[in-house]
Amino acid sequence: MNQAQPKSASQLRRLSRQLIRQLGLLDAACGNQPLSPVQAHALIELGESTYAIKQLAILLNIDKSNASRAVSHLVDKGFATTQANPRDNRSLVVQISAKGKKQLLKLNQQQNQQFSDILAQLPKEHISDLEISLARYNKAVMHSKCQQGYKVRSISKQDNAQIAQVIRQVSAEYGLTADKGYGVADKTLDSLSEVYQHDNAHYWIIERDGKVLGGAGIAPLAGQTGICELQKMYFASELRGKGFARRLALEAIAFAQAQQYSACYLETTANLIEAIKLYESLGFTHLDAPLGNTGHDACEITMLKSLAPS
Repeated sequence: MNQAQPKSASQLRRLSRQLIRQLGLLDAACGNQPLSPVQAHALIELGESTYAIKQLAILLNIDKSNASRAVSHLVDKGFATTQANPRDNRSLVVQISAKGKKQLLKLNQQQNQQFSDILAQLPKEHISDLEISLARYNKAVMHSKCQQGYKVRSISKQDNAQIAQVIRQVSAEYGLTADKGYGVADKTLDSLSEVYQHDNAHYWIIERDGKVLGGAGIAPLAGQTGICELQKMYFASELRGKGFARRLALEAIAFAQAQQYSACYLETTANLIEAIKLYESLGFTHLDAPLGNTGHDACEITMLKSLAPS
């Protein structure tokens, strides 16, 4: 784990707490509106569509009982109505009422004014940066929730057979067969823990309930001094879309920087469209020719990221 993270996490927690308090999200009412923050969020969603209470709970990222209480309060205030769910008579469907639409208009006017006043304190370029950063932060929060229950750790000898099987399965899925010069053909595939045991190399495993589901590694690039290579990044289908590729790539880059590598190299193939987009977003740039001597002559896409201090 990146040693800078505990301090950064503590600072981010502090800033998040301050933001929540400043925006009044701990107050009993949402500004001067007759709504709690949870009720206000529920009313905003109901202004977009009709939902079953379970669906509303998922949208608001709260438990069903909390969503049910919020809906009950909205109904009591005349801001929403409920009826039996035509698809499931054991549940209710919630919709905004005419009175609720008027209340939503007041709520939006209040909130728009509040955020306009906030943005008036910032230059335009800072507003743009803030939007980008908040979008990234929001995505990171969602991914961290998706990753709960999984464990990221260093590889051990007991993982060798399982991670080799994952690499073979994923390679077959994308048509990266051993006879075409891809990493799945490496003779060391069944003994990765030994390959990455040196101080200047590392391999991370993702597992759940004792089952290895993916991994990625970093090691010196053969034939190049001071450059490392991002290697053997493979994930079973269960892991995809949960942000693990970015997480492990960032972990590997942080490790490489700590080892004082000057750059990080990788090879991939056009089949892996999502992976290429990820690498580009992390600052890897395309090369015209391969570096070093990886032995993977079928990987037609080569990329490099400078690790020099900015």
